[in-house]
Amino acid sequence: MIIRKMFSFENAHIVRFCTSKRCKTSIHGHSYKVEILLQSKYLDNGGMVYDFGLLKQEIRQIIDSFDHSISLYKDDDKEYLKDMKKHSKRWVCLPLNASAENFCRIFFVLIDTLLNKTIMQNGEKGVKLYSVIVHETSTSYAQGFFDDAYSDVLPKVNLDEIEFSDEIKSEWSDENFFENLKGDYKFINKKEL
Repeated sequence: MIIRKMFSFENAHIVRFCTSKRCKTSIHGHSYKVEILLQSKYLDNGGMVYDFGLLKQEIRQIIDSFDHSISLYKDDDKEYLKDMKKHSKRWVCLPLNASAENFCRIFFVLIDTLLNKTIMQNGEKGVKLYSVIVHETSTSYAQGFFDDAYSDVLPKVNLDEIEFSDEIKSEWSDENFFENLKGDYKFINKKEL
């Protein structure tokens, strides 16, 4: 069975090296919609794959980290990166160009890592991230799966190369959230929300 939860965020970026001149040369923004699809062959004690309320915790926090921020590509012009970080309190520096396709891959790795490090409390079993869909506009989206996120032919999504601004980190439920996600830390779902 598959469940789907939609999130949204506002974000600005430049997608360097793409075909569209406006897209690769000018900062522009989108009202993104992100669909997270989880699957399991099992249902929890409440008859659910995964309680939608749980998705409003750390997974929402991951998506919200990109809201009202600028996504930067770490290999962009150094002066540009320095200026953007100087003049914007909310920024995320990514190891990949900030395309919808790469957002799928980045969100997939972040959320998959979180799920794999989460101790379930209500009989959830076999819960896996099935897919991530990133709607860049009302008429276009990219969809990514496990093989896309962990591809052998595409540049690797390395969590150690993602950098969040101090302003974003200050809004997390735990300022060490991302370090915990990258480390040996175990997240524990609440028994009751």
